[in-house]
Amino acid sequence: MSKNSPENQVLELAQQGLLRVCDLTSRGLHPEYLRRLYKKGLVRREGRGLYIAANAEISVHYGLAQVAKRIPHGVICLLSALSFHEIGTQLPHQVWIAIDRRAAKPKMQFPPLRVMRFSGTALTEGIETYRIEGVPVQIFNPAKTVADCFKYRNKIGLDIALEALKECIRDRRTTMDDLWHFAQICRMTNVMRPYMEAMVA
Repeated sequence: MSKNSPENQVLELAQQGLLRVCDLTSRGLHPEYLRRLYKKGLVRREGRGLYIAANAEISVHYGLAQVAKRIPHGVICLLSALSFHEIGTQLPHQVWIAIDRRAAKPKMQFPPLRVMRFSGTALTEGIETYRIEGVPVQIFNPAKTVADCFKYRNKIGLDIALEALKECIRDRRTTMDDLWHFAQICRMTNVMRPYMEAMVA
């Protein structure tokens, strides 16, 4: 196929990262070219409506990119955010994602999701955006993630929240001011204060 052919343009997009049909139509490319590349074995299907080049190198955070491509308004949170930031020892088998309290529950067969409902500044503050497999992925920063772990300690365990707090302070992954700021947003100041004080004493 020629370098500037529509089919080659689609293949180049698939080599840059995860691809959906809407990514083609927005560029004026017909989805038929994607089907042809799939039949030739040049792209592979990665879940419903998701494609990537067959020879693409995949990172350990590939699942986060898959979720972000399908749920662009969601934010990677809690155990998945800890794992991404390499905080603690968690290796979650689900992708933890925060969505608005009023949003429809997303449906994905793979990877498995753990959907959390956030609202207000608890959903909009502390977001960092990373590019994974060519996809912009929203992830809560370390300080916000620690505060969230305390807020949802009954779901994930207080030991995980304490491990994350200790590691963030010890390795200077964040500042005490940032931790306190997000503790206020998550309404966790009374819960987190004694642990924070003990760790800096």
